[in-house]
Amino acid sequence: MDITDSHTHLDSKEFDEDRTAVIDRARAAGVTRMLTIGTGKGLEGAGRAIAIAEQYPFVWASAGVHPHDAAHEIDMALFEESARHPKVVAVGETGLDFYRDWAPVDKQYERFEAQIELAKRVQKPLIIHSRQAGEQSFALLKERNARDVGGVFHCFAENAEFAARLWDMGFYVSFPGLLTFKKAQEVRDICKAIPLEQILVETDAPFLAPEPHRGKRCEPAFVAETTKRLAEIKGLSLEEVAAITTANTLKLFTHMR
Repeated sequence: MDITDSHTHLDSKEFDEDRTAVIDRARAAGVTRMLTIGTGKGLEGAGRAIAIAEQYPFVWASAGVHPHDAAHEIDMALFEESARHPKVVAVGETGLDFYRDWAPVDKQYERFEAQIELAKRVQKPLIIHSRQAGEQSFALLKERNARDVGGVFHCFAENAEFAARLWDMGFYVSFPGLLTFKKAQEVRDICKAIPLEQILVETDAPFLAPEPHRGKRCEPAFVAETTKRLAEIKGLSLEEVAAITTANTLKLFTHMR
């Protein structure tokens, strides 16, 4: 098995007591690569993610400022230094979140635009967090020529037509454990209409644990359940879908080698 968890938060305090065991369980479940997301409290999250990635040859990191943290002051020179680290394969997660009122909208736009430009300077793709802000996020990406680096909309929450427009701009979409939820048939229908060549799988651990683990702390090993459900949706074997989604991940995150 060759599964890649394209979006996890290994630095979360939820893993402080057993992080090594969590990583070992992921490897035992066939998860050969993990991308841990470096966001939170300015650049602290990026530092923690990079430190974890440096410990394991099969873990990589991103560096970003989450829209929830957009009001934090950022040392852009230090941010760029972090983004250029050899174990950092992407900038983000960044974007817009109009569901939560945790950061001023103008600051979210300011940080998002700055990170698009940073991604272009360091030539690494973007990881997009977009919640109730799909069209606004798309518009800014298009305006700032984000197709130069591409990226992924993680925890994809739009429709298949929106995914097609993203694909034209060189952006992938990623599905978490939500794909397995009993009441998420609409999400599965949308996923079925999107070409497999555009899809990545993720956990967003410690959040969004898939069936049959709902209600528990999510961890990277559980990406196997999401991959299994994706295989059922696409009418392919688990091994085929694991290989294709991993190949997609490596096409996008070209520094993940």
